[in-house]
Amino acid sequence: MFHPLPLFIGTRWLRAKRRNHFISFISLASMLGLALGVLALIVVLSVMNGFREEMSGRILGLLPHLIISGEQPLNDWQQVAETARRHPQVIGVAPFASLSGMLSFRGAMQPVTVGGIDPSHEAQVSLLPKHIVQGQLTDLAGGQFGLVLGENSARRLRAQIGDKLTLIIPEASDKPGGITPRMQRLTLLATFHIGAALDDELALIHINDAAHILRLNPGQVPGVRLKLSDSWQAPLLAKQFAEELGPGFRTSDWSATQGSLFAAMKMEKTMITVLLLLIVAVAAFNIVATLIMVVADKRPDIAILRTMGASSRQILLIFMVQGSLIGLAGTLIGTVLGVLAALNVSELVAYLEAASGRPLFGADLFVISHLPSKLQSTDVLLIAGASLALSFLATIHPARRAAQTNPAEALH
Repeated sequence: MFHPLPLFIGTRWLRAKRRNHFISFISLASMLGLALGVLALIVVLSVMNGFREEMSGRILGLLPHLIISGEQPLNDWQQVAETARRHPQVIGVAPFASLSGMLSFRGAMQPVTVGGIDPSHEAQVSLLPKHIVQGQLTDLAGGQFGLVLGENSARRLRAQIGDKLTLIIPEASDKPGGITPRMQRLTLLATFHIGAALDDELALIHINDAAHILRLNPGQVPGVRLKLSDSWQAPLLAKQFAEELGPGFRTSDWSATQGSLFAAMKMEKTMITVLLLLIVAVAAFNIVATLIMVVADKRPDIAILRTMGASSRQILLIFMVQGSLIGLAGTLIGTVLGVLAALNVSELVAYLEAASGRPLFGADLFVISHLPSKLQSTDVLLIAGASLALSFLATIHPARRAAQTNPAEALH
């Protein structure tokens, strides 16, 4: 069977036993270092993807993906809802109101963003019913001025189910000072736990009570909230709905309030990717030292090949094949082990917790009490491609030195 000369000799020299065992050790170390770097990069990026998905699921599962409001309160929000439901990305619509204020209870104060919701529609647009830890969301009824509060806020206020809290809302007025506080008594009916900053800053009341506080007419609501099948498309869809509905409507999406958080997470992933790629680069360029030593060890063989008619290009390709095979082996080992580790990292952490008898991610210290992981094929392909590219670049200089070997000097 025909084999190209550079591939045949390169693989043969790579498999052959060396007179200098140190060269074999350095080759193995280069391969294992590259594998370790690829493994670490795949696992770390998978864990970061898992954290990002977990946080987005918690935060965007409770916040409106997109809000449509009018310059004036909506008299028929169902009509706006029907228009929104025609879009294939919209999977849920519910009336919504929002106001800011301060909760007071027994001298303690807590700033909150108050959302007005309809409990009968909330399950269509939010994961809130799944995160209630005390009380029932169905207890929230119009006209009773009930309150659903984040667990952290309730703990900070030392409020229990059934306690009466005071909501203080600033209101513009013609009096000196320009602002007059309005107060509304609310009964704490339920608490929720999301595991994010929303537990400290969000409170919910019935949409009819919110309309009463905002002094709207019966049946009027400030706007509607939409749940999308892909929440990351919200900024684009907000512009589309604004154009479709006309000048009497306004749209806003989650990126206005939470965009900086996810932008910071994306930047963090990018910086960690660059830093870990440097580790891969260091391991890849160890191939340079390996090939330089191989070139020095194989000078007589190179000279013999040159005298037998091998060209400089063929000598160049022989050593590029050797270095590339070392990089390919390290990349394949690291990729396989990295994929297996990323798919089973949660089980590995659970095993370590069981072995040590203590949680590594305590729910009282960390937002997420487990180690999530999401393996993305694009990350694996990017890492493997970068590793192979760096390995190939590392072979160029030693291979050129080998191609420039003078046969007469080597044989002498």
